[in-house]
Order: sequence, then structure tokens, then C-alpha cells
Amino acid sequence: MKTKLLIEQHFHGCFGIDFNTASVDDILYLSKEILKYGIGGIFPTIVTDTVENTQNAVRKIKEAANQQFPQMAKILGIHLEGIFLNPAKKGIHNPKHFLKLTPENYKLIEDDFIKIITLAPELDEGLIDYLSTKDIKIQAGHCIGGDLQKCNGATHLFNAMSPITHRGESTPLSALISDNIYTEIIADGVHISDDAIKLTFKAKPLDKIILVSDSLPITKSKLSEMNFADEKIYYDGVKATSKEGTLAGSTALLPDIIKRLANIGLFNPQFINNPYNYHNTDINGHIEWDDAWNIKEIYQG
Repeated sequence: MKTKLLIEQHFHGCFGIDFNTASVDDILYLSKEILKYGIGGIFPTIVTDTVENTQNAVRKIKEAANQQFPQMAKILGIHLEGIFLNPAKKGIHNPKHFLKLTPENYKLIEDDFIKIITLAPELDEGLIDYLSTKDIKIQAGHCIGGDLQKCNGATHLFNAMSPITHRGESTPLSALISDNIYTEIIADGVHISDDAIKLTFKAKPLDKIILVSDSLPITKSKLSEMNFADEKIYYDGVKATSKEGTLAGSTALLPDIIKRLANIGLFNPQFINNPYNYHNTDINGHIEWDDAWNIKEIYQG
């Protein structure tokens, strides 16, 4: 089987490298090494932090993007998953850094390299209309609201959201019934059940499903614990959580997730193409897979 290279639009790092704190050299190293996993395009994802630290992270990622050479996964933009979230669904994020959803607050960190923003639409105070004039994908996440009319997507469906209810609205319900909303899903076997994955795949048009890893910096490293989002994160070999047991992201990369879905009969090659359509982008290269969805060869250019 031959497919395009993978695009990862939601991941916080790997190999022990955290995009919130990484140096330019760290980011360049990661983008080179991750190509070995068939990932040809990345949107480094920044977790909630101070305005100053967020500015620094954006600057370094953008600088790294300008220094890339062909044998690297292309840095396609930044995914800002933080600052504009609902404290009621904070997950691992530190709410002391949250800001009101206003254009003025966004301008504190605004940069044309931010291409995806996760936010809580129910708390909007004019930010969404401001972002709608930009080349930015607006995604509902870490939220409880059901009105997604002004959103392009939903961030890690079911996780850090109000649950589906048969009375009233909820974020996952609205995302599932809208054929226009792209939905990220972490199908690593930890973040949601296989039945929830099946429900998503039945409810959504197949071309609106975005597989993401939401991988932590601890992924593909020898670390068993590290600091992330102002928390100590512990990895037990299956999942990474805070001391209180809050899930902090996954410890898989996209090819791991693809193989897992293939093993349970739920993978569709269409999923690989969807991020290309969502972001209207293209990357030269392809992957050759064997019948069990193991990567055989990676070709770039």
C-alpha cells in the first residue's frame, strides 16, 4: 500500500523534546528524526503557558521552520492549544495562565505562523470573529459549549469536553452531527474506548476525521517522568498522567495509532489524506506500507 506522508497537527513533542521549552536546534533535530516515522508535516503544539513563554516558543518554532532543510518533516505552522480554554475542562493545562477570549488578549501572542487555535467557544468575547478574518483553523476544545457554528474543527473529540447528553447540547454531540466540522481523535486505546471510536467513524463523514497523537515530549524517549504544563508527568508504560491521575496526552505517534486501528479493523487510508485537505497543503513524498500497516519504506521529494 502506498500513501502520502503523514501530517501530525496536534502533538507537543517527542524524544524528550517539549515544544514549549525547546531550542531551535531541538526542534530541528525532532523534525529530522520524526520523518523516520513517516511523518512529513507537523504542527508543533503549544500547551498553556505564560504570555512571555508562549511568545518565546512561537519565535523559536518559527525560526526553526526558516532553517529547515529537505530531509526534515516540514513545520507547517503552530497549533496553539492553550490560554483560551474553559477552566471547567482544563485537563492538564494550568488555568492560572488562561486569558479571556478577546482580540486584545490574542494580540499579546499573535503571529502569522499560528495556524490552529483550540479554544472554548462558549467563553468567546469577540475573539472568534477576529480569528475568522485570519488564515487560522478555529477548533473547539477544553470546553463545554455546543455551538460550533463558527468553528472549523473539534480538538481531541470526547477528551476535555462535556459528555454527550440526550437533553441539551454538548461539544462532542455537535461535532458528531455536523458534516462540516473536522474532528481530531486520539485512537491510541487509552484516551477513548474502541466503541467511541466506532461511533465517531459511523457518525462522521470519513473525510472529516483527523487522526492525531497528542503525543507528549516523553514519547519515544527513555524517560519515565518529566515536567510538562507546570506538572510532573509520570509514564507507567501504558499512559502518562499527573500525580492525581489526569491524562496528559498520549505516548504514541501516528504510525502506532494507524497500526492499532488496522489491527482492530477500523483504519481507512482516507484518514491520511484528510489533514492535507483540511489545511489545503501538499508535501512531496510517500510511504510504502506492508499488509499489516507497518512502514516498509519512506520516500521524500
